[in-house]
Amino acid sequence: MRHPLQDSNPSSNASIHQLDASRRVLLQGGLGTALAALFGPLAGCAAPAGNGVSGTSTLLGFQGLPPSEADTVTVPPGYRAQVLTAWGEPVGIAGAPMPPWREDASNSAEEQALQYGMHHDGMQFLPLQDDGRRGLLVINHEYTDDGLLHPDGGDPWSAEKVRKDQAAHGLSVSEVELHEGQWRLVRPSRYARRITATTPCALQGPAAGHALLRTAADPDGRRVLGTFANCAMGRTPWGTVLSGEENFAFYFNAGPRPDAHQKRWELPNGSFNRWEAHDARFDAVKHPHEPNRFGWIVELDPMDPGSAPVKRTALGRAAHEGAWVALTRDGRAVVYSGEDARFEYLYKFVSRDRVKPAADGLTAAQANRELLDHGTLYVARFDAEGRGRWLPLVHGQGPLTAANGFADQGEVLIKTRQASDLLGATKLDRPEWLAIHPASGEVFCSLTNNSRRGQGGQPGVDAANPRAANAMGQILRWREDGDFHAETFTWRHLLLAGDPANARAEARGDVKGDAFGCPDGLCFDPRGVLWVQTDVAAGHLHRGEFARLGNNQMLACDVTTGEVRRFLTGPVNCEITGATFTPDGRTLFVNVQHPGEPASDRSDPKNINRFSRWPFGGRPRSATVVVQKLDGGVIGS
Repeated sequence: MRHPLQDSNPSSNASIHQLDASRRVLLQGGLGTALAALFGPLAGCAAPAGNGVSGTSTLLGFQGLPPSEADTVTVPPGYRAQVLTAWGEPVGIAGAPMPPWREDASNSAEEQALQYGMHHDGMQFLPLQDDGRRGLLVINHEYTDDGLLHPDGGDPWSAEKVRKDQAAHGLSVSEVELHEGQWRLVRPSRYARRITATTPCALQGPAAGHALLRTAADPDGRRVLGTFANCAMGRTPWGTVLSGEENFAFYFNAGPRPDAHQKRWELPNGSFNRWEAHDARFDAVKHPHEPNRFGWIVELDPMDPGSAPVKRTALGRAAHEGAWVALTRDGRAVVYSGEDARFEYLYKFVSRDRVKPAADGLTAAQANRELLDHGTLYVARFDAEGRGRWLPLVHGQGPLTAANGFADQGEVLIKTRQASDLLGATKLDRPEWLAIHPASGEVFCSLTNNSRRGQGGQPGVDAANPRAANAMGQILRWREDGDFHAETFTWRHLLLAGDPANARAEARGDVKGDAFGCPDGLCFDPRGVLWVQTDVAAGHLHRGEFARLGNNQMLACDVTTGEVRRFLTGPVNCEITGATFTPDGRTLFVNVQHPGEPASDRSDPKNINRFSRWPFGGRPRSATVVVQKLDGGVIGS
C-alpha cells in the first residue's frame, strides 16, 4: 500500500487513553495472564530471523524459509509458484479485442482499458462450479508508476498519458480454470471486464444525493466517474466483492490554501498523479466536492458483467484499506474496515436487515443490493484494561449535531474522520487488513507501523499501540461480547512484529518463530491458519532495523500456539499482497505488487531495471502468482 503523505488527525483523542505506569505494568504482566483463558496461549519469545525451525504447531506442515534478497518468488520444498498473469495482459473481455502486452510500454489508453491494470493488490477467487476448478479472479489495481507505464515516463505530461494512467487503475475481473493440474486464464469470457478511474459508479446509502457530493457534472450527487486507490478486497456471503478506496487524497490538488475539511483528509497542494493538469475534476480548488465522492467502499457483482459498481456510503468515508464481512446469528451483515493512515480509526457497520437468499428469479447479489445501505456505523475505542467499545456514528447522538458541523447523517458519513475525532475513538498505527477466524469468529487486524508514534509532539504509546517510533507494526485480535453486532469486546495483541536481534527494544517484537516487520495483508485459509503478508517500504528494506529480514514475504501463523513460519518470499522491492484460496485450500493465488519499485514510488524510465527484472526478465510488472503443492495437497499442511 502506498504510504501516507502526512498526519492529518489534530484531535486530542487519547491513543487508547494514555496509560500511567501502573497500567502499563498490568498490561505487560497480569492482564496477559487474565486473558489467556479466553484467547489461548500468549506468543512466546522470538527466534532469530529465518531460523527455519519447525515448531510444535500441527497446522503448519512445511519448513520455514530463510529471508531472501533474490529477485524471484521462493516457496518451500514440495511447492511450486507460477505466474498466472501480469500487468498489461488482456483480461479477455468477450466481443472486445485482446491487445497483447508491449514490452516498450507503448500500449495505448484504449488498449490498457482492456488489459490488467498496474500494481495488483487485494484479490478474491469466486468459484463458478462446486468443485472450485473454475472461477473468477477479481483484482484491485491500487496505483500506477508513470515511469514504467509510459515509454518515456511522465515527462512530458499529456492528456493521453492521463487517460492511460486512469485506465490502469481500478479492478479486473477474469475467468480462470484448472486444466491438467495447472491454472490458466479463460479468454474470452463473458464475465471478464475492467473497472477503471472513468467507469460510471453509483452512489447509494444515506449520503447519496447529499449537497457535499454534488458537482457541476453530477448535480444529483448520485453518479461518480471511476474508482481508484483500490487496496484490499473482501467478499460478501451473497457473492459480491468489497473494494476499499484507500489513498484517494493523492489524486487531488487542493492548492496552497486548503480548507479545514480538506486538511483533515490530507489533500495536497499538487497531486502525485497530476491528473488535474488534463482532467479538471481533480482540481479541488475548482471542484471542492469531487474528493468527497471517493474514499468509499465499492461493491461489485462479478457474476453480472452488466452491473455498475456501487459506492456504499452507509459504510463511511475513510482511507479504506478494505472491508470484511461477518454474519450475526440472526443473519445480519457486519462489515469491518480499517483506515490505513497514521493515528486513524477502525470501523464496524451492522446492517439493519437480514441477508436474503436468492429467490424469485433474483440472484443472492440482486436480492441484497440494498442491504449495505441501511444500518449503523461504529468506530472503535480500545480501552487499556483489554476491553473495548464500538461508538455509534449516528447524527444527533452525543456531539454529532448541527452545532458541531454535522447537519445530517450524510454529513456524518462524508466527514467520518471528524465525527470519530469528536467521539474520542482510538488513534491507531495504520489499521490495514482484517481477517475473521472461520470457526471462532475472532477478528484480527494488522497495524502496519507508525514511525511517528511518540515523536515530535505526536501521541505517545498506549495499550494497543505500545511502542514509540513504531517501525515494525503489530497484529490485534478481539472477540465481540456474544455476537458480531455487540457494542463491546475483549482484545489483546496476537504479536508485535520485529527482529529480536535489533538493538532498539521497540523494534525487537515478540514473534514466536520467523521474524518479520510491517504486517499488512491478512487472510484465513479454510483450516484456520492466518496468513500474514508484509509491506516494508522500498526505502527501508535491507537496512537499519530491517537489515536481516530480507524482501517482503508471506508467513503462516497458528493463532492458537502463536507460531509463525515464513512460507513465501518475493522479488526485490515488491510488496506481497492479495492472498485468496480455492475452497478446498489446494490453490493459493497471491499478488506481487510493484517489483523493483524505488523509494520515490516513481521509476526512472531510462533505468527501469535498476532493481528488478521480475517476472519475465524485462520491464518489472506486478503479477498474480499461483502456488500449489506438488502432491496436490492442502497449502501449508
